Amino acid sequence: MRDIGIGIIGGGYMGKAHAVAMSCVGAVFATALRPRLDMICATSETSAERYRQAYGFARATADWRVLVADPKVEAIIIASPQGTHRVAAEAAFELGKPVFCEKPLGATLDDSRTMVAAAEASGAVNMVGFNYIRTPASQFARQLIAEGAIGEITWFRGEHTEDFYADPQMPATWRAQGMSNGTMGDLAPHMINGALALVGPITRLIAEVETVHAERPGGRVTNDDHGQMMCRFENGAMGQMYFSRVATGRKMGYAYEISGTKGAIRFDQEDQNALWLYRMEGPEATRGFTKILTGPTHPDYEPFCQGPGHGTGYQDQIIIEAKDFLTAIDTGKAIWPTFRDGMEVNRVIATALASSELKTWQDVSAF
Repeated sequence: MRDIGIGIIGGGYMGKAHAVAMSCVGAVFATALRPRLDMICATSETSAERYRQAYGFARATADWRVLVADPKVEAIIIASPQGTHRVAAEAAFELGKPVFCEKPLGATLDDSRTMVAAAEASGAVNMVGFNYIRTPASQFARQLIAEGAIGEITWFRGEHTEDFYADPQMPATWRAQGMSNGTMGDLAPHMINGALALVGPITRLIAEVETVHAERPGGRVTNDDHGQMMCRFENGAMGQMYFSRVATGRKMGYAYEISGTKGAIRFDQEDQNALWLYRMEGPEATRGFTKILTGPTHPDYEPFCQGPGHGTGYQDQIIIEAKDFLTAIDTGKAIWPTFRDGMEVNRVIATALASSELKTWQDVSAF
């Protein structure tokens, strides 16, 4: 075992999640690399010092350039707003340092392309933070599909729906400003990434994106509240997806249904430790969806708990990401999802936004 100095840019919600994950991943997964919380960066010296003390970092700074350039910081996690991702990643790759970047990869598709080019030119390990697809249940769903358990996929329905902005009296905060902070920039990337992981590349789509509450206390909303799209996958399957931050009653509606020629799969993140599987076999009278509770026989579950059905939680998804990032650094081998995978999500989003504006089907290859 050897230690590795970790620097995190951004100390808020996701910065804390990654700090906690790096603090305990070695104990959970017995990783070959053991993280050392070296430096945290925030927007002011005061907040950076506060995060340093709260999370257990050795040092703090208000300048991300100082963090990236410091020789004791050997791997970097970018957990700051999307508009900062590109410049921080480029600077890290110039020094050959591994980078884990929260989703979406870039604030725009052009940003993402530039980040992929920088990552691949440097040869450094790179990874994007799509945590929901890493639950043991969704990892098992990918495994079942790869093994042909439900046959050839014919149809996919996915959603990422929440209601944190459903109340029209909620103030117009930073969430109401800029496309990268709207639903297509914030929630849609998770389910689009899930669709690509479970079914494969999307070739064409038609989408509608709109703002439900254009005015909020404190200002006008400049981004989208929800969006929907129909799509066609490269393997021929049909698909539908819906994304919303105003879906009243939905708290963590990352959910999908997949139909195949031999069976089907259902999953809902609000019950993240269960996967529903239907197999087209046996007498018709006994056929039906079976609820599978995740346990030690499912991917990345046993390191957390030896009891089936006891379950994993949100923070555990981030710990699984930390394990994958450290493993990629240790082995020098890329682990999905890389920056290029993150860029593909941005391509689909760019296609959807263009489709909504033009009100026509669009080919993803055109973007």
